[in-house]
Amino acid sequence: MLVLLPPSEGKADSGRGAPLKPESLSLPGLAEARAAVLDELVELCVTDEERAREVLGLSEGLRGEIAKNVDLRTAGARPAGEIYTGVLYDALGLATLDAAAKRRAAKSLLVFSGLWGAVRIGDRIPSYRCSMGVKLPKLGALGAYWREPMAEAMPEAAGDGLVLDLRSSAYASAWKPKGEVAGRTATVRVLHSQMVDGVEKRSVVSHFNKATKGRLVRDLLMTGAKPGGPAELVGVLRDLGYVVEAQEPARGGRPWALDVVVTEIH
Repeated sequence: MLVLLPPSEGKADSGRGAPLKPESLSLPGLAEARAAVLDELVELCVTDEERAREVLGLSEGLRGEIAKNVDLRTAGARPAGEIYTGVLYDALGLATLDAAAKRRAAKSLLVFSGLWGAVRIGDRIPSYRCSMGVKLPKLGALGAYWREPMAEAMPEAAGDGLVLDLRSSAYASAWKPKGEVAGRTATVRVLHSQMVDGVEKRSVVSHFNKATKGRLVRDLLMTGAKPGGPAELVGVLRDLGYVVEAQEPARGGRPWALDVVVTEIH
């Protein structure tokens, strides 16, 4: 099983570890594309802070984030699983998984990134600021930029098992499963169900979406479940207590769409 995750907008500090070693990152086929993004991002942040703030979509209060990008080559690097924070990663709780679940996480979790394309949680990276929605002056929109290199690298990364796609739309734009891989891919949407004047109303709420996805991945890792495809995943999730509504594609070569319905998060 391969689980595709979005990164977090906020990130932990880089710390004092050894600096980035690009050659050590997973998916080595992305090395050239990563180097191009890294070069332009660092150059932009070094030479024109105001332009960098504009390109990165940062408020005045977040101007300090630019310094992270200036120091990308020399800052300490930490495992990506420690760099990414926020609601999804808090609910996932990588640090509190047992040893077996941590091994499963290292093999199965892949985090998409505007800067790196995608990394595994054990890959050592510095803290940075560069979302997939950024449009760099030379390389252009990163969602579009990553499509070609990701199309070459991802089929091998996906292997021959289930692909559980939990990415947000911006990160999903960088790679869309096709053909046989798409047929064993399941996307997940989390819906918040509330009763309003006796009528059920469902909506997508950011907190519920992120927290539920993190908790869902944690449960799969802790139980060691190995669903062979989307249909088996539905059964596993229901056994774990989730309310799941599945939409099997009308024809092959398309992902399954799963709705996980929640009323509250504990």
